[in-house]
Order: sequence, then C-alpha cells, then structure tokens
Amino acid sequence: MGDPRKLRKKYYTPSHPWQGARILEENEIVKAYGLKNKKEVWRARSVLKNATLQAKKLSVGGNEQSKKESGQLLTKLVRLGLLKSGAGLGDVLGIKFEDVLNRRLQTLVYKSGLARTAKQARQFIVHGHIAIGGKPVDAPSHLVSMDEQGKIGFIPKSSLSDKEHPERIELKRDIAKDKGEKEILEKKDEKREADKKRAIKRMRMKTRAGKSSFGKAWKKQDKNKGEEGK
Repeated sequence: MGDPRKLRKKYYTPSHPWQGARILEENEIVKAYGLKNKKEVWRARSVLKNATLQAKKLSVGGNEQSKKESGQLLTKLVRLGLLKSGAGLGDVLGIKFEDVLNRRLQTLVYKSGLARTAKQARQFIVHGHIAIGGKPVDAPSHLVSMDEQGKIGFIPKSSLSDKEHPERIELKRDIAKDKGEKEILEKKDEKREADKKRAIKRMRMKTRAGKSSFGKAWKKQDKNKGEEGK
C-alpha cells in the first residue's frame, strides 16, 4: 500500500494568536460574509498570499519556464475574475482580500438573489440545493470562475427550484421594488393560509366523524354483550 503521506495544512495561520486588531477585523469578516469560522478567512488569505508569492518569484526570473508559469498564473486569475484580461504580474499585487471572498460560491449565491442572507446561502449549498451548470456543488468556499458565474442555480430536484416555495416568496418580498408587487405577494400568502386552514378544518371534521362512529360501534357491541348475558 505504500507509506502514508504526511498531511499538511493548505492555509497559513496567523503568526501571532493574540492580536487584537486582527481578531476584530476577522470577526467582522466572518459576520459580513457568513463564514463558519476563522479558518475560512485564513484559507481565503492563503489563496491571495500564494498568488502574490508566486508573482514575486516569477517577476525575478527571466527564463522561458518563468514566462510559461507567469502566463499560467495570469490566465488562472483572469479566469477566476480576480484580474482583468491583459493584466501583468505587477497587477497581482493589487488584488484585495475582499476580491477573493467575493468569488466564493456562498457570496455569489447571496448576491445573485438566490438566498436572503449569506448564512442562508451557505445552508442551501451545504444541503445540496445549489448547482453550477446542473452539477451539484456543496462547497461554500468554491471559487467560481467567470464562465461558471452565469450557471449558478438550484438543482431541478430541489424543493427550492419551485418559485412558490415559501423561502423563494420571502426572497421576492425582500427584493420587491414597488408596492403593487408586495400586495400581490401578500394576497398569495393570504390565499395559501386560507387553504391551509380549510385543510386543517377538514382533517378535524374527519377525525371527529371517525371517533363518533367508533364510539357508536363500541356502545352497540356492549349492548349486544349485555343482552347475551341475560
């Protein structure tokens, strides 16, 4: 089977664990982007750090291999939407940390209007409701390329793909621009609640009818037993 490989962290941790300013900044980022914990902050920072370190290293070398790797790095960053077409290695140093967070699937699901909050976007992704080009993706930290961005949506089998789903209706209400659209949504809600109340009333009537018929049959059986005893 071979020797087990040594697992290494795929992200850089802070050099000092107790830095007040950094801790407060990370807390705000976790709240703003609906992240699970600070490890996700460190992973996103590591993506940017790896790119900048590679750009600095390649800017020094002038051989053919360095040019080839520079082209591959720039192509990757352009594909992820972190750089514009025609950018150079110097532009890599200008990429901001927020640019990386904005390319995460969780952020794009929220900004595209498929979820009411960033945390709800994470929930939809983890529960398997989100797909890219029809292929389910359950990783909120997935960096979405420019080609994939327009293909984000709900999977067909998901209950959320129905536009009349309660969460979708609440989302429409949140983004409704005019009063007329809000009134239409409220009328739909009232109709749905009325239908629900009627269904509950029918169920209760059936239950009562079943209990009364059962009681009558039980009394009749007791009466027959009493007559037989006489």
